[in-house]
Amino acid sequence: MTEEITQDLVDLDLHATTAEAAARALAERLVSAGRVTDLDGFLTDVAAREEQLPTGMEGGIGIPHCRSEHVTRPSLAFGRSAAGIDFGAPDGPAHLIFLIAAPTGAHSDHLSILSALARKLTDPEFISALRAASDPGRAAALIRGDAFVEDEPSEPAPAATESDGFRLVAVTSCPTGIAHTYMAAEALERAAEAAGCEIAVETQGSGGFQRLDPARVAAADGVLLAHDVEVRDRHRFAGKPTVDVGVKAAVSRAPELIAELREKAARGETTHPAAETTEPDEPQHAQDGFGTRLRKWLMTGVSYMVPFVAAGGLLMALAFAIGGYEITEAPSVADHFGWTEAASWAALMHQIGTTAFDFLVPILAGYIAYGMVDRPGLVPGMVGGAVAVAIEAGFLGGLVAGLLAGAVVMAIQRVRVPTTLRGIMPVVVIPLISAAVVGFLMFVVLGKPIAVLQRALTDWLSGLSGTNAVLLGILLGLMMCVDLGGPVNKVAYAFAVGGLSEPTDGSLKIMAAVMAAGMVPPLAMALATTVRGRLFTRAERENGKAAWVLGASFVSEGAIPFAAADPLRVIPSAMAGGAVSGALSMAFGNTLRAPHGGVFVVPLIGQPFLYLLAVALGTVTSAILVLVLKGARGRRAEPSNDAVAAGG
Repeated sequence: MTEEITQDLVDLDLHATTAEAAARALAERLVSAGRVTDLDGFLTDVAAREEQLPTGMEGGIGIPHCRSEHVTRPSLAFGRSAAGIDFGAPDGPAHLIFLIAAPTGAHSDHLSILSALARKLTDPEFISALRAASDPGRAAALIRGDAFVEDEPSEPAPAATESDGFRLVAVTSCPTGIAHTYMAAEALERAAEAAGCEIAVETQGSGGFQRLDPARVAAADGVLLAHDVEVRDRHRFAGKPTVDVGVKAAVSRAPELIAELREKAARGETTHPAAETTEPDEPQHAQDGFGTRLRKWLMTGVSYMVPFVAAGGLLMALAFAIGGYEITEAPSVADHFGWTEAASWAALMHQIGTTAFDFLVPILAGYIAYGMVDRPGLVPGMVGGAVAVAIEAGFLGGLVAGLLAGAVVMAIQRVRVPTTLRGIMPVVVIPLISAAVVGFLMFVVLGKPIAVLQRALTDWLSGLSGTNAVLLGILLGLMMCVDLGGPVNKVAYAFAVGGLSEPTDGSLKIMAAVMAAGMVPPLAMALATTVRGRLFTRAERENGKAAWVLGASFVSEGAIPFAAADPLRVIPSAMAGGAVSGALSMAFGNTLRAPHGGVFVVPLIGQPFLYLLAVALGTVTSAILVLVLKGARGRRAEPSNDAVAAGG
């Protein structure tokens, strides 16, 4: 850090009582210094980042940060609060607040400021000096690293302990890949130096990572993994003594972890190569409940399946728009293709689309298993998914096959095998046994009952009409709008997308209802800010302009800034409008083969004018409700400091 911070950007007596007010007070200093051009626009970007994940850290520290088009140069403002301000840290309010601002596109600058600051925050001497700083110039110098002020003598740095030859490598990573990733690295490096160990740390941060030298890994006497997300290429460390913990453990007790690793190495305790797998975003030390883990596994499968649905569904929808529904009977384009014939192009798109759809269930099953046990789950998962397709067990069969494959691999990995066999376990033994077991169970034991259930569900969806269809539309509409892109929204969307793997009239109606409801929340907020803008803050009115496009594109998350600022009024209103659109879409009999697209795929929707009417009526319903609820407060929503900051 050179001149990212000056004394003009330091407030040692910050009187703000909320995170939003603190951000505003520090941002005003950035504006005065000419480093931010639009205060409200910048605060909107800060608030949007804060909504993703709280920026409070243990030890009374808050680090709000963002990249913004309103920033002219990478900058850092610092505030010290005697009372403390809540930034969402688990151990209480923050007394030291660092506001980091970087221009849009300055990714490396943004991360370099954050990582440099994060490393400083592991130094108790730095924290103590910053808490005791008596003037802004001294605080700015401390943060820049210029050195301690001369009239504050510090203890001489202790001499480094001579290395005793113990070599370790470490990996640190956290969900955001910023603060804790680098704090853990710094803490481990300090502890290793004090213990006389040689250490090399790989920080798998949000800006990418520099891979450890393979020779350094091979020569290491032990491995220390401090992570809250999956360690990339973890197999590199197989067969070595390993300590595996969360990233915060490395920040708070690095010396203990290094001592534990040395004890493991002394006992000759090494990791099992086959066990060197972990779920994405779910390290082995995580203690999530089964329900949480199950949802993550299923969402992993759905997330990998959706691109196949999008590509295949849109191609098939375009094929029907160009060539009509009889295009399904066209001969293979490999045998006949007319370059100037529209029917040939329609047939080509339909056949490519159906080929993409053939992968849906195997991909779903394979990546559910991948979410459970990493790469060893891919073979049995995809084999089980392919068997599900062969016996017509469909989407349900894929779900079961994926979970079954993950469970089988987990069971195999628990078996202790001779050292001579460990090298071939991931490549030969696990794929062979797991694929055989899953294939047997799907073909002979579980597949037929699941296929019967799948056919019953398909027949029920195909026969949906009248009240039943409307009630289902209401339920799906409520689910799409209750958390605006969260887990419940994703469950409803996954249910609709799963139906596209074996499209029927009923499943196409469900897809249409889900997209109609998902478009409503952002469109309603956009309409409300247009009709009665005085009920919203300036930042919300700006967000309302973008919400028109987001809603029209079927991006429910466009309403999140409004829901975060006023959840008790916005979310019920959004749910009511979504239920209206979902119910009307089902009642009108609208169908949709495309899994996404919003108004851009309206020409591919059955009865498009009635579909637009359903979306419009749901939008108006939601907008009216939110205006009534906001107006019932009996006062105008003044664009106060806190409100403006919260609106983004």
